[in-house]
Amino acid sequence: MKFVVNRDVFSDAVSFVVKLLPQRPTLPILSGVVLEADAGSLRLSSFDYEVSSRTQVDADIAEPGAVLVQGRLLNEIANRLPQAPVEVSRQDNGIVIRCGSASFNLPTMPLEEFPTLPEVAGETGTVDGSAFAQAIGQVVVAASREDVTPVITGVNLTLQASGLSLVATDRYRVAVREIAWDAPFSAAADSTTALVPARTLGEVGKSFGHAEKISITIVKNGERELIAFADGAKTVTSLLIKGNFPPVGRLFPAETPHFAVLSTSELVDAVRRVQLVLERDAALRFTFTPAGLTLEALGSEHAQASEQIDILLTGDEIVVSLKPQFLLDGVNAIHSEFVRIAFTKTDNPNKPGPVLLTSQTSRDEASGDSYRYLLQPNLLMR
Repeated sequence: MKFVVNRDVFSDAVSFVVKLLPQRPTLPILSGVVLEADAGSLRLSSFDYEVSSRTQVDADIAEPGAVLVQGRLLNEIANRLPQAPVEVSRQDNGIVIRCGSASFNLPTMPLEEFPTLPEVAGETGTVDGSAFAQAIGQVVVAASREDVTPVITGVNLTLQASGLSLVATDRYRVAVREIAWDAPFSAAADSTTALVPARTLGEVGKSFGHAEKISITIVKNGERELIAFADGAKTVTSLLIKGNFPPVGRLFPAETPHFAVLSTSELVDAVRRVQLVLERDAALRFTFTPAGLTLEALGSEHAQASEQIDILLTGDEIVVSLKPQFLLDGVNAIHSEFVRIAFTKTDNPNKPGPVLLTSQTSRDEASGDSYRYLLQPNLLMR
Protein backbone atom coordinates (compact mmCIF):
# COMPACT_ATOMS: atom_id res chain seq x y z
CA MET A 1 0.00 0.00 0.00
CA LYS A 2 1.21 3.47 -0.89
CA PHE A 3 -0.65 6.76 -1.30
CA VAL A 4 -0.30 10.54 -1.10
CA VAL A 5 -3.04 12.68 0.41
CA ASN A 6 -3.62 16.34 1.33
CA ARG A 7 -2.48 17.02 4.90
CA ASP A 8 -5.67 18.79 6.10
CA VAL A 9 -7.98 16.31 4.38
CA PHE A 10 -6.11 13.41 6.00
CA SER A 11 -6.14 15.02 9.44
CA ASP A 12 -9.89 15.75 9.29
CA ALA A 13 -10.69 12.22 8.14
CA VAL A 14 -8.63 10.57 10.87
CA SER A 15 -10.10 12.87 13.51
CA PHE A 16 -13.62 11.95 12.39
CA VAL A 17 -13.19 8.18 12.64
CA VAL A 18 -11.40 8.21 16.03
CA LYS A 19 -13.88 10.46 17.87
CA LEU A 20 -16.07 7.55 18.94
CA LEU A 21 -13.31 5.04 19.66
CA PRO A 22 -13.73 3.52 23.14
CA GLN A 23 -11.48 4.89 25.89
CA ARG A 24 -10.90 1.39 27.24
CA PRO A 25 -11.49 -1.12 24.42
CA THR A 26 -12.22 -4.73 25.34
CA LEU A 27 -9.75 -5.85 22.66
CA PRO A 28 -6.63 -3.99 21.43
CA ILE A 29 -7.71 -4.21 17.78
CA LEU A 30 -10.90 -2.26 18.61
CA SER A 31 -8.72 0.81 19.22
CA GLY A 32 -7.58 0.66 15.61
CA VAL A 33 -8.40 2.52 12.41
CA VAL A 34 -8.51 0.74 9.06
CA LEU A 35 -6.88 2.51 6.11
CA GLU A 36 -7.95 1.16 2.71
CA ALA A 37 -6.37 2.61 -0.43
CA ASP A 38 -7.96 1.68 -3.75
CA ALA A 39 -9.19 3.22 -7.02
CA GLY A 40 -8.24 6.82 -6.35
CA SER A 41 -9.68 7.06 -2.86
CA LEU A 42 -8.70 6.43 0.73
CA ARG A 43 -11.29 4.89 3.06
CA LEU A 44 -10.91 5.15 6.84
CA SER A 45 -13.05 3.31 9.38
CA SER A 46 -13.34 2.26 13.02
CA PHE A 47 -15.69 -0.17 14.78
CA ASP A 48 -15.94 -1.54 18.33
CA TYR A 49 -19.03 -3.78 17.77
CA GLU A 50 -21.29 -1.00 19.07
CA VAL A 51 -20.32 2.18 17.19
CA SER A 52 -18.74 2.53 13.76
CA SER A 53 -17.41 5.53 11.85
CA ARG A 54 -16.31 5.59 8.23
CA THR A 55 -15.34 8.17 5.66
CA GLN A 56 -13.72 8.41 2.23
CA VAL A 57 -11.37 11.05 0.78
CA ASP A 58 -9.54 11.57 -2.49
CA ALA A 59 -5.92 10.41 -2.62
CA ASP A 60 -3.26 9.54 -5.17
CA ILE A 61 -2.97 5.76 -4.90
CA ALA A 62 0.36 4.34 -6.05
CA GLU A 63 -0.20 0.87 -4.59
CA PRO A 64 -3.60 -0.36 -3.28
CA GLY A 65 -3.83 -2.10 0.07
CA ALA A 66 -5.26 -2.03 3.58
CA VAL A 67 -3.80 -1.82 7.09
CA LEU A 68 -5.02 -1.54 10.68
CA VAL A 69 -3.15 0.92 12.93
CA GLN A 70 -3.61 2.38 16.41
CA GLY A 71 -6.24 5.07 16.01
CA ARG A 72 -5.49 7.65 18.69
CA LEU A 73 -1.77 7.68 17.96
CA LEU A 74 -2.49 8.12 14.25
CA ASN A 75 -4.79 11.02 15.11
CA GLU A 76 -2.16 12.75 17.24
CA ILE A 77 0.39 12.40 14.46
CA ALA A 78 -2.02 13.60 11.74
CA ASN A 79 -2.95 16.70 13.75
CA ARG A 80 0.69 17.73 14.18
CA LEU A 81 2.03 17.12 10.69
CA PRO A 82 3.56 20.12 8.88
CA GLN A 83 1.75 21.75 5.97
CA ALA A 84 2.86 19.44 3.17
CA PRO A 85 1.49 16.45 1.25
CA VAL A 86 1.30 13.28 3.35
CA GLU A 87 2.81 10.07 1.97
CA VAL A 88 1.87 6.78 3.61
CA SER A 89 3.48 3.50 2.59
CA ARG A 90 3.54 -0.08 3.84
CA GLN A 91 6.91 -1.31 5.11
CA ASP A 92 7.62 -4.68 6.76
CA ASN A 93 5.21 -4.97 9.75
CA GLY A 94 4.15 -1.36 9.80
CA ILE A 95 3.56 1.84 7.87
CA VAL A 96 5.73 4.88 7.27
CA ILE A 97 4.18 8.35 7.32
CA ARG A 98 6.24 11.09 5.67
CA CYS A 99 5.23 14.74 5.57
CA GLY A 100 7.78 17.44 4.80
CA SER A 101 10.78 16.79 7.03
CA ALA A 102 8.76 14.64 9.49
CA SER A 103 8.71 10.86 9.39
CA PHE A 104 6.88 8.32 11.58
CA ASN A 105 6.89 4.53 11.73
CA LEU A 106 3.73 2.88 13.10
CA PRO A 107 3.24 -0.83 13.74
CA THR A 108 0.20 -2.50 12.24
CA MET A 109 -2.31 -4.84 13.88
CA PRO A 110 -3.82 -8.02 12.34
CA LEU A 111 -6.45 -6.74 9.92
CA GLU A 112 -8.09 -10.16 9.60
CA GLU A 113 -9.15 -9.98 13.27
CA PHE A 114 -10.95 -6.66 12.84
CA PRO A 115 -14.77 -6.95 12.85
CA THR A 116 -16.75 -6.41 9.65
CA LEU A 117 -18.48 -3.04 9.51
CA PRO A 118 -22.29 -3.14 9.68
CA GLU A 119 -24.09 -2.76 6.38
CA VAL A 120 -26.38 0.22 5.92
CA ALA A 121 -29.11 0.06 3.29
CA GLY A 122 -32.12 2.24 2.62
CA GLU A 123 -33.11 5.52 4.20
CA THR A 124 -35.69 6.29 6.88
CA GLY A 125 -35.56 10.05 6.34
CA THR A 126 -33.40 13.17 6.12
CA VAL A 127 -33.03 16.20 8.38
CA ASP A 128 -31.35 19.58 8.11
CA GLY A 129 -27.84 19.28 9.53
CA SER A 130 -27.66 22.51 11.53
CA ALA A 131 -31.19 22.11 12.95
CA PHE A 132 -30.48 18.53 13.99
CA ALA A 133 -27.14 19.49 15.57
CA GLN A 134 -28.80 22.28 17.55
CA ALA A 135 -31.57 19.94 18.75
CA ILE A 136 -29.03 17.34 19.84
CA GLY A 137 -27.06 19.93 21.79
CA GLN A 138 -30.22 21.06 23.56
CA VAL A 139 -31.30 17.61 24.79
CA VAL A 140 -28.09 15.65 25.48
CA VAL A 141 -27.37 17.83 28.52
CA ALA A 142 -30.30 16.14 30.28
CA ALA A 143 -29.22 12.54 29.61
CA SER A 144 -27.92 10.52 32.55
CA ARG A 145 -24.21 9.82 32.81
CA GLU A 146 -24.68 6.88 35.20
CA ASP A 147 -24.63 3.43 33.61
CA VAL A 148 -26.72 1.94 36.43
CA THR A 149 -29.86 2.66 34.39
CA PRO A 150 -28.80 2.35 30.73
CA VAL A 151 -32.12 3.47 29.22
CA ILE A 152 -31.72 7.01 30.54
CA THR A 153 -28.15 7.33 29.26
CA GLY A 154 -29.65 7.66 25.80
CA VAL A 155 -31.69 10.14 23.80
CA ASN A 156 -35.04 8.78 22.67
CA LEU A 157 -35.73 9.65 19.03
CA THR A 158 -39.29 9.40 17.74
CA LEU A 159 -39.39 9.40 13.96
CA GLN A 160 -42.75 9.96 12.31
CA ALA A 161 -44.23 11.72 9.32
CA SER A 162 -45.18 14.80 11.34
CA GLY A 163 -41.67 15.42 12.64
CA LEU A 164 -38.66 14.21 14.60
CA SER A 165 -38.69 14.35 18.41
CA LEU A 166 -35.70 14.09 20.77
CA VAL A 167 -36.14 13.43 24.51
CA ALA A 168 -33.60 12.91 27.31
CA THR A 169 -33.79 12.66 31.09
CA ASP A 170 -31.66 11.84 34.12
CA ARG A 171 -34.69 11.77 36.46
CA TYR A 172 -33.93 15.28 37.74
CA ARG A 173 -34.76 17.03 34.47
CA VAL A 174 -36.29 16.33 31.08
CA ALA A 175 -35.34 18.01 27.80
CA VAL A 176 -37.56 17.79 24.72
CA ARG A 177 -37.17 19.20 21.21
CA GLU A 178 -39.17 18.65 18.03
CA ILE A 179 -37.91 19.51 14.55
CA ALA A 180 -39.16 19.07 11.00
CA TRP A 181 -37.72 16.44 8.70
CA ASP A 182 -38.39 14.60 5.45
CA ALA A 183 -39.79 11.14 6.13
CA PRO A 184 -40.36 9.22 2.89
CA PHE A 185 -40.96 5.88 4.56
CA SER A 186 -43.88 3.85 3.22
CA ALA A 187 -46.14 3.76 6.27
CA ALA A 188 -46.34 7.51 6.82
CA ALA A 189 -48.75 7.13 9.72
CA ASP A 190 -46.39 4.87 11.64
CA SER A 191 -43.81 6.12 14.10
CA THR A 192 -40.45 4.57 14.94
CA THR A 193 -38.48 5.06 18.14
CA ALA A 194 -34.74 4.70 18.54
CA LEU A 195 -32.90 4.98 21.86
CA VAL A 196 -29.45 6.27 20.91
CA PRO A 197 -26.52 6.56 23.37
CA ALA A 198 -26.22 10.23 24.27
CA ARG A 199 -22.44 10.31 23.84
CA THR A 200 -22.69 8.94 20.32
CA LEU A 201 -25.49 11.29 19.35
CA GLY A 202 -23.58 14.24 20.78
CA GLU A 203 -20.60 13.47 18.55
CA VAL A 204 -22.93 13.07 15.56
CA GLY A 205 -24.21 16.58 16.22
CA LYS A 206 -20.67 17.99 16.33
CA SER A 207 -19.45 16.06 13.28
CA PHE A 208 -22.45 16.68 11.02
CA GLY A 209 -23.43 20.15 12.23
CA HIS A 210 -22.40 21.82 8.95
CA ALA A 211 -24.08 19.23 6.74
CA GLU A 212 -26.86 20.41 4.47
CA LYS A 213 -28.79 17.17 4.95
CA ILE A 214 -28.24 14.20 7.25
CA SER A 215 -29.64 10.84 6.24
CA ILE A 216 -31.03 8.74 9.09
CA THR A 217 -31.55 5.00 8.66
CA ILE A 218 -32.89 2.41 11.11
CA VAL A 219 -31.34 -1.00 10.42
CA LYS A 220 -32.72 -4.22 11.88
CA ASN A 221 -30.55 -7.32 11.68
CA GLY A 222 -32.05 -10.04 13.86
CA GLU A 223 -31.76 -8.98 17.49
CA ARG A 224 -29.24 -6.28 16.63
CA GLU A 225 -30.92 -2.98 15.86
CA LEU A 226 -28.86 0.04 14.93
CA ILE A 227 -29.21 3.56 13.60
CA ALA A 228 -27.05 5.15 10.91
CA PHE A 229 -26.34 8.84 10.30
CA ALA A 230 -24.75 9.78 6.99
CA ASP A 231 -23.61 12.88 5.13
CA GLY A 232 -22.02 12.20 1.78
CA ALA A 233 -18.88 10.13 2.40
CA LYS A 234 -19.24 10.18 6.21
CA THR A 235 -21.28 7.60 8.12
CA VAL A 236 -21.73 6.81 11.81
CA THR A 237 -23.65 3.77 13.05
CA SER A 238 -24.63 2.92 16.60
CA LEU A 239 -26.35 0.02 18.29
CA LEU A 240 -29.55 1.13 19.96
CA ILE A 241 -30.05 0.80 23.70
CA LYS A 242 -32.52 -1.93 24.56
CA GLY A 243 -35.32 -1.18 27.00
CA ASN A 244 -38.31 1.06 27.43
CA PHE A 245 -37.68 4.77 27.79
CA PRO A 246 -39.70 6.22 30.71
CA PRO A 247 -42.97 7.98 29.77
CA VAL A 248 -41.71 11.46 30.65
CA GLY A 249 -44.19 13.22 28.40
CA ARG A 250 -46.85 12.95 31.10
CA LEU A 251 -44.71 15.12 33.40
CA PHE A 252 -45.21 18.24 31.30
CA PRO A 253 -48.16 20.42 32.37
CA ALA A 254 -50.95 21.15 29.89
CA GLU A 255 -50.85 24.85 30.78
CA THR A 256 -48.68 27.16 32.89
CA PRO A 257 -50.47 30.39 33.84
CA HIS A 258 -47.93 31.12 36.61
CA PHE A 259 -44.57 32.21 35.18
CA ALA A 260 -41.72 34.72 35.13
CA VAL A 261 -39.88 36.17 32.12
CA LEU A 262 -36.33 37.46 32.46
CA SER A 263 -33.20 38.23 30.53
CA THR A 264 -31.21 35.09 29.71
CA SER A 265 -27.81 36.78 30.02
CA GLU A 266 -28.70 38.48 33.32
CA LEU A 267 -29.89 35.18 34.80
CA VAL A 268 -26.79 33.27 33.65
CA ASP A 269 -24.41 35.92 34.99
CA ALA A 270 -26.21 36.16 38.35
CA VAL A 271 -26.32 32.38 38.85
CA ARG A 272 -22.62 32.04 38.05
CA ARG A 273 -21.71 34.74 40.55
CA VAL A 274 -23.94 33.66 43.42
CA GLN A 275 -23.08 29.96 43.13
CA LEU A 276 -19.40 30.70 43.85
CA VAL A 277 -19.97 30.28 47.61
CA LEU A 278 -21.94 27.03 47.30
CA GLU A 279 -20.62 23.62 48.17
CA ARG A 280 -20.85 20.91 45.53
CA ASP A 281 -24.40 19.77 44.63
CA ALA A 282 -25.97 22.43 46.85
CA ALA A 283 -28.98 24.36 45.57
CA LEU A 284 -29.63 28.06 45.09
CA ARG A 285 -32.71 29.73 46.54
CA PHE A 286 -34.77 31.69 44.00
CA THR A 287 -37.43 34.12 45.28
CA PHE A 288 -39.73 35.43 42.55
CA THR A 289 -41.70 38.59 43.40
CA PRO A 290 -43.16 41.51 41.40
CA ALA A 291 -40.15 43.53 42.56
CA GLY A 292 -37.69 41.10 40.96
CA LEU A 293 -35.88 37.79 41.38
CA THR A 294 -33.59 37.38 44.37
CA LEU A 295 -30.92 34.67 44.23
CA GLU A 296 -29.45 33.53 47.56
CA ALA A 297 -26.70 31.07 48.44
CA LEU A 298 -25.42 29.80 51.77
CA GLY A 299 -21.98 28.23 51.61
CA SER A 300 -19.56 26.69 54.09
CA GLU A 301 -17.97 28.66 56.93
CA HIS A 302 -20.74 31.30 56.84
CA ALA A 303 -20.06 32.33 53.24
CA GLN A 304 -23.12 33.95 51.68
CA ALA A 305 -24.10 35.59 48.43
CA SER A 306 -27.20 37.23 46.99
CA GLU A 307 -28.22 39.20 43.92
CA GLN A 308 -31.41 40.65 42.48
CA ILE A 309 -32.42 40.99 38.83
CA ASP A 310 -35.49 42.38 37.07
CA ILE A 311 -38.27 40.04 35.97
CA LEU A 312 -41.81 40.16 34.64
CA LEU A 313 -43.90 37.96 36.96
CA THR A 314 -47.37 36.68 36.14
CA GLY A 315 -49.00 35.16 39.23
CA ASP A 316 -48.16 35.02 42.92
CA GLU A 317 -44.80 35.25 44.64
CA ILE A 318 -42.98 31.93 44.84
CA VAL A 319 -39.77 30.48 46.25
CA VAL A 320 -37.98 27.52 44.66
CA SER A 321 -34.58 25.88 45.21
CA LEU A 322 -32.74 24.64 42.13
CA LYS A 323 -29.32 23.20 41.41
CA PRO A 324 -27.43 25.97 39.62
CA GLN A 325 -25.67 23.82 37.03
CA PHE A 326 -28.89 22.06 36.06
CA LEU A 327 -30.56 25.44 35.62
CA LEU A 328 -27.65 26.79 33.57
CA ASP A 329 -27.73 23.72 31.32
CA GLY A 330 -31.32 24.43 30.43
CA VAL A 331 -30.98 28.20 30.10
CA ASN A 332 -27.86 27.94 27.90
CA ALA A 333 -29.64 25.46 25.62
CA ILE A 334 -32.51 27.85 24.93
CA HIS A 335 -30.60 30.22 22.60
CA SER A 336 -32.91 33.21 23.05
CA GLU A 337 -32.60 36.66 24.58
CA PHE A 338 -35.28 35.97 27.16
CA VAL A 339 -36.28 32.86 29.09
CA ARG A 340 -39.64 31.97 30.53
CA ILE A 341 -39.65 30.04 33.82
CA ALA A 342 -43.09 28.57 34.49
CA PHE A 343 -44.14 27.08 37.83
CA THR A 344 -46.22 23.97 38.28
CA LYS A 345 -48.35 22.77 41.17
CA THR A 346 -48.13 19.63 43.30
CA ASP A 347 -50.50 17.94 45.72
CA ASN A 348 -48.54 19.60 48.53
CA PRO A 349 -49.26 23.36 48.43
CA ASN A 350 -46.06 24.06 50.39
CA LYS A 351 -43.86 22.25 47.88
CA PRO A 352 -43.47 23.78 44.39
CA GLY A 353 -43.51 21.42 41.46
CA PRO A 354 -41.02 21.28 38.59
CA VAL A 355 -40.20 24.48 36.73
CA LEU A 356 -40.57 24.57 32.96
CA LEU A 357 -38.04 26.56 30.91
CA THR A 358 -38.94 27.77 27.42
CA SER A 359 -37.69 30.53 25.14
CA GLN A 360 -39.11 34.03 24.71
CA THR A 361 -38.59 36.35 21.74
CA SER A 362 -39.24 39.30 24.05
CA ARG A 363 -40.56 39.87 27.55
CA ASP A 364 -44.11 39.77 26.17
CA GLU A 365 -43.90 37.24 23.34
CA ALA A 366 -43.08 33.52 23.36
CA SER A 367 -40.92 32.20 20.54
CA GLY A 368 -41.86 29.45 18.12
CA ASP A 369 -39.05 27.21 19.41
CA SER A 370 -40.34 23.81 20.50
CA TYR A 371 -37.60 23.29 23.10
CA ARG A 372 -38.82 22.51 26.63
CA TYR A 373 -36.71 21.85 29.71
CA LEU A 374 -38.39 20.59 32.89
CA LEU A 375 -36.33 20.84 36.09
CA GLN A 376 -36.97 19.66 39.62
CA PRO A 377 -34.50 19.50 42.52
CA ASN A 378 -36.12 16.27 43.70
CA LEU A 379 -36.42 13.17 41.56
CA LEU A 380 -39.05 13.43 38.85
CA MET A 381 -39.38 9.62 38.71
CA ARG A 382 -38.56 6.82 41.10
